[in-house]
Amino acid sequence: MHELAITSSLVQLVSDAARGRRVRRISLEVGTLSGVMTEAVAFCFDVVAKETPLEGATLEIRMIEARARCLECGAEFATPTLYAPCSCGSLNFVRLQGEELNIKSMELEEAA
Repeated sequence: MHELAITSSLVQLVSDAARGRRVRRISLEVGTLSGVMTEAVAFCFDVVAKETPLEGATLEIRMIEARARCLECGAEFATPTLYAPCSCGSLNFVRLQGEELNIKSMELEEAA
């Protein structure tokens, strides 16, 4: 379960960026083809965040649909799997989105 390691890294990155301030909310963007099980990240979050500036923070996860652009016909299309062909039948495409794992934002408490 690599989601535990991902969650630990997420908590460490946000803790470092918060510079000692409490974190209220974190927003993640996770691509549908990233291989990350968002339910597992959410499950691990409270345990990993315990006794850190993120303890009690809300974790919001936004799924990003996978999209690609066909290099044969130029169409942009959804790719529900890694090898979904364009409607023209081509598998010659460039992925535009759907593999990301980004910390989009974090909400911090006011500094004392």
